Parts: sequence; C-alpha cells; structure tokens
Amino acid sequence: MVTIDKSAEFLEVIESHKGILFKVANSYCKSDEDRKDLVQEVIIQLWRSFENYNNQFKLSTWIYRIALNVAISFYRKEKSRKNISNPITSEIFNFSDPSIPTEKATNLGILYQIISELNDLDKGLILLYLEEKSYKEISEVIGITETNVATKINRIKNKLKKEFNLKITQ
Repeated sequence: MVTIDKSAEFLEVIESHKGILFKVANSYCKSDEDRKDLVQEVIIQLWRSFENYNNQFKLSTWIYRIALNVAISFYRKEKSRKNISNPITSEIFNFSDPSIPTEKATNLGILYQIISELNDLDKGLILLYLEEKSYKEISEVIGITETNVATKINRIKNKLKKEFNLKITQ
C-alpha cells in the first residue's frame, strides 16, 4: 500500500522533473493530444516503478530511461496506427522569440527536422546530448557502454552536419 508521504514525494519528483517529460514528448510526438497522452503514460510508468527506484542512479537518469522507453514504444504504436512520418516538426518548437534572429530560428527548425528523421535510438541519444548529459549518464539511460555512446554521438553529429549543409545549400 502506498502512503500519503510516498504520493507526495512522487508528485514532488514529477513537478521538479516535468521538463524531462515535456522534452521527450516533444521529441516523439507530433500532435498536442499525442504529447499529452505520452506524458500521461510516462507518469503512469514512473508511478508503477517508483517503489523500485534505485538511488544508485540520479533521479533524472531514471526518469529519462523510463520516459525514453515509453516514448519509443508509444511512438512505434502511434506511427503504425496513424502512419506518421515525422514526429518532430519545426511547429513543435516555438522560434517566435524576438531575441532569436530569423536566420538562427530557421536553422533551428531545419536542425530539428533532421533530428526527427533519426531512428529511435539516435533520437534519444541526441536528445540527451543536447541536454548536456555526460556520456556516463547517457550510457545509464540508454543501456549501452560509454564508448558506444561516444561513437554513436560522433556519427550522429557528422550525419546532422552533412544533412544540415545539404538542406541549407538547397
């Protein structure tokens, strides 16, 4: 039986780490409704796993791991159900901030479009990399070695550069 203290602790954890949930949802879902559904599903899975949280890992690492696993499963189900080709579009990200020059906002939109075309694992890796997570943290979340993380991120960055340069020269 879950105590009131445990429920309050869980709500605190969710509140203090909700940015992770929204970043993952924005990375894997196109529509507002799908993002809301995914966040809800992640919260349910976090709740089910809360009792088993191993404090050997950072709380954010544990949340990312569950969120990415749920997102990948959710995205695959939604993609096959709706035949979605690109879960991320520049519309998801708000680049209307007047402090961001128009060219930079356009370039960010192109970059996010290219990221949307990555496979599920690479998308998760680059999301964590852009969040400035260490290779150690990324390896714990994704479940691969630090060396493999470094190799994959290097390959992804090279691919992103190549694709970006192709798109801006068109």
